[in-house]
Amino acid sequence: MSTSTRDRLVTATTELLRTRGYSATSVKQITVAAGVPMGSLYHHFPGGKPELAAIALRSAGVAYGRLIPLLLSPYPDLRDAVPAAFAAAAEQIEQTGWINMCPVGTVAGEVADAEPALREVLAEIIDEWIADGTAYFVARGLPEAAGRELILAIVTALEGAFVLSRTLRSTEPLHTAGRAMSARLGELLAAPEFDAAGAADHREHPAQSDIRR
Repeated sequence: MSTSTRDRLVTATTELLRTRGYSATSVKQITVAAGVPMGSLYHHFPGGKPELAAIALRSAGVAYGRLIPLLLSPYPDLRDAVPAAFAAAAEQIEQTGWINMCPVGTVAGEVADAEPALREVLAEIIDEWIADGTAYFVARGLPEAAGRELILAIVTALEGAFVLSRTLRSTEPLHTAGRAMSARLGELLAAPEFDAAGAADHREHPAQSDIRR
């Protein structure tokens, strides 16, 4: 089945934002990469590059927001899952030649002050990551406050480690960040509020309360 012109524009924009950022991506580059005439861009996106970038980032945000649960879910114990997720990210960035891993992170570091409207879009995307990640960790047995802290720390550590790994051409920042997040998870699991919440959950939902599930 052929891909629509609109979808090709969104896909091309996502890739260019990931590799080049917002400012260095021109409308002409987008249309060339998508293989469509210039007029098609403004037909589908009357707001031009800002509108197209916002839509591309929202689409990418949904996809990238699913990655952390996808990487963690195969591991019954979160203490194994967290460093394994960072190790997988390290392997991926090295094997792909140190490319930018996430268009949301790439653009967020660039437009925070220069493009207020786009910054608001990025903030909404990251807020959704945090909300979804919190819900995921709560489902795996963490109290809500601990789950929110953990997902916020993981997203922060991943985005920062991607920058350092690309700059240093080294996977060390990602592996180090993974160990740090694992250590923080251990502290959260040892906290009294986790024991109390876990005990309450176990009485009501014994099959879902164990953090190892």
